[in-house]
Amino acid sequence: MNFVEELRWRGMLHDIMPDTEDYLLKNKTKGYIGFDPTADSLHIGSLVPIIILMHFQKAGHYPIALVGGATGMVGDPSGKSDERNLLDEATLNKNVAGVKGQLARFLDFESTVENKAELVNNYDWMKEISLIDFVRDVGKHITVNYMMAKDSVKKRLDSDAKTGMSFTEFTYQLFQGYDFYHLYKEKDCMLQMGGSDQWGNITTGTELIRRKAQGKAYAITCKLITKADGTKFGKTAGGNVWLDANRTSPYKYYQYWLNSSDEDAESYIKIFTFLDKETIEALIAEHKQAPHLRILQKKIGEEVTIMTHGKEAYENAIKASNILFGKSTASDLKSLDEQTFLDVFDGVPQAEINRSVIENGLDIIAAFAENGFLKSNGEVRRALKENSISVNKEKVTEDFVITPADLIADKFVLLQRGKKSYFLLKVI
Repeated sequence: MNFVEELRWRGMLHDIMPDTEDYLLKNKTKGYIGFDPTADSLHIGSLVPIIILMHFQKAGHYPIALVGGATGMVGDPSGKSDERNLLDEATLNKNVAGVKGQLARFLDFESTVENKAELVNNYDWMKEISLIDFVRDVGKHITVNYMMAKDSVKKRLDSDAKTGMSFTEFTYQLFQGYDFYHLYKEKDCMLQMGGSDQWGNITTGTELIRRKAQGKAYAITCKLITKADGTKFGKTAGGNVWLDANRTSPYKYYQYWLNSSDEDAESYIKIFTFLDKETIEALIAEHKQAPHLRILQKKIGEEVTIMTHGKEAYENAIKASNILFGKSTASDLKSLDEQTFLDVFDGVPQAEINRSVIENGLDIIAAFAENGFLKSNGEVRRALKENSISVNKEKVTEDFVITPADLIADKFVLLQRGKKSYFLLKVI
């Protein structure tokens, strides 16, 4: 498999150093991508470099995932208009452990195959280097003129920039360059990859290898994902979309992909899945025949949710989606964990009710009229006669009484009038 061509037809290739494609076709090569632990979870923007490493491994090469325990202490200025907040060591260690665990879900670090993935932490080699050694052995090989020519530096030193750049962030490219040099010397790593905003940092590494080791190394960057409407990829009204199920539930994760525009879905299906070209072209053609069926979005959601969270989580996300938009039962509702249930009914009006009221039995008219859902007992009775009242998605009659057996996640009761009007009772 031609790794570079795979990235090219999928629309993922941005920059490539001369001779890189030819070198990769002729040699089984070690290549790495760095992940800075700015949080204890990666978000979906990190999926692109992860998937690139997965393609790299599928092509027979040797992927290395680098977790930046050292560079995370410095902060990458690339694409940033302000200085990052520096993390304390305890937070950084927690973040490193979280990122390592997530990478292991996507890359196989344990198998017996010859080209299994390798995980490294740059803190392991940077912690032993003194400042004097670093400026003597690394700094002398890269001129300030060279460093200031990088876009990540120029933008922060521009007269229009709101803030300048600290010496801490200015040195970041030397740190990253040294990572590449170290992996080149110690692990025969010939290639660094990353997002297009990393080109300056990556080429500092290839330059350091050329000047300090008289060697030749290679570089590839991928396009940064943008959305057709101009909004930021991986962001919702609620913030980042994370790979950690505790931060972004599989239901919300699936919904993010499901809500992609048709234009975005045509690029996402190539970037975020491993479906072959023929299958993707057939799906795009089928989607264009009936866009309202959202064939592309559903397929992307399926592939990426299973890849990130597993098949069971995907099936639960589908079940949760059907609760609002399809037929479902009380047992479907009760199978949801609390977070997914709250995600599904995010924004639905609710009222709190004492547990003792439920334990004593809450009659259906009081449940609807006394908590602010419907205006009066009479309105509830009329709705009951119209057979439009449901508790936990199941139709009920006037003699129905809500008991603890009806609680979802031992905490909620879902009231409903008609098809689309919902109300939550939260037991306290």
